[in-house]
Amino acid sequence: MSRRSTLLGLLALGAVSTCTVSAQAVPTLTVITHDSFALDKKLIAGFEAANHVHVQLLKGGDAGELLNKLILTRAAPIADVVYGLDNSLLPRAQAAGILSAYTSPAAAKIPAAYRLGDGTLLNTVDAGYVSLNVDRAAFQKTGLPLPTTLAQLATPEYAKLLVVESPATSSPGAAFYLATVQALGQDGALNWWRSARTGGMKVTRGWEQAYNQEFTLYGGKFPIVLSYASSPAAEVFYSAGKLKDAPTDNLFIPGTTFLQLEGVGILKGSKQTALAKKFVDFMLSASVQKDFPDRMWVYPSVPGTPLSSVWKYAQQPKLPPMPDSLLNRSAALTDLWVTQVLRK
Repeated sequence: MSRRSTLLGLLALGAVSTCTVSAQAVPTLTVITHDSFALDKKLIAGFEAANHVHVQLLKGGDAGELLNKLILTRAAPIADVVYGLDNSLLPRAQAAGILSAYTSPAAAKIPAAYRLGDGTLLNTVDAGYVSLNVDRAAFQKTGLPLPTTLAQLATPEYAKLLVVESPATSSPGAAFYLATVQALGQDGALNWWRSARTGGMKVTRGWEQAYNQEFTLYGGKFPIVLSYASSPAAEVFYSAGKLKDAPTDNLFIPGTTFLQLEGVGILKGSKQTALAKKFVDFMLSASVQKDFPDRMWVYPSVPGTPLSSVWKYAQQPKLPPMPDSLLNRSAALTDLWVTQVLRK
C-alpha cells in the first residue's frame, strides 16, 4: 500500500469514526403518527436541539391502520412513541400490550373528562367531535330536506348521498360506529350499517379518501360525509380570505356524533425511554398545544390554550357520555362489523 493510499485510508477511517461518534452522540427518536399529524417544523427542530436528538417522523396511515401496524410489529417495534391513537382504539391497544405506562406531569392540567382510560398509557393531546358534514350547495340540488334521524339516513333516498369511513381502518369510522351502537344497540347498529350499505352508502378506508375524493365539495358524488365538527372552520381557513362563510354545515343527527380524544404514548420495547418521555411532555407543552389546532383541526387538551378567530365556524355538540363498557368492547364490536357487515 502506498503512503498516499495509506493516508486516504486513514482519512476514510477517520471519517467513518467521526460519523460513528456523531451517530452515537445524536440518538434517533422515532415517532409514528397517523397521516393527519402536522406540527410546525421549527418546534420539532427546537425539541431536537434542546434534547440533542434526531426525531424521525413516520406516517402510519389512518389511526386504525396505524394501530394494526403497531400490533403486527409489536415483537420488533418500529417506533418509540406513538401519537394519534384515540379513545375508540385504546382498548385494542391495551389488549395487545403495545404501550408502556407513562403519565406526563403536564397531564395534571387536562380535565378528567378528556382523560384516556386511566391516563397511564396515553396522554390526551387533543379532542375533536366526529360529525357528519353536508355540502350545502350540492345537497340543495337533491331537493330533499336534511335528514334528522339515523333511520331516515339508512333509507336508499339518503344512504346513496352518504360516504363514511370504515370502522376497521379509520378512527372516525370507528367513532361513528360506536355512536350508532350507543344509539341503536349492537344488533340495531349492525342492521343499520347493512341497510345503509344496501341503500348505497359508500365506505372508504380512511378520512382522506372520504373527504378529499368522494365528497361533492372536492369533486366526488356524495354530499354528506363523515368528518369533524371543525371541518367547516377549516374550509374557511384554507380559502385564504375568499370565503366569508363555510360552504359546509355540521349535521348533528342523534347517534352520529362522537367526542374523539387523541393521545401520545410510549411503545413497549422502546430503547429511548427517557427521550420518549420528554417527547410526550413536549406534546403537552404550551407551544405545541397552541400550534396544532389550525393544522389538525382539533381542540387542544390543555385548558386556556388560545384558538384563532376562524374557530367560530366550528361547533361543539352536546353529547351523552360514552360509557366505558361500550368503549371497552370496541375491538369485539369491530370484529362483528367486519364479519356481519363488511363480508355480507
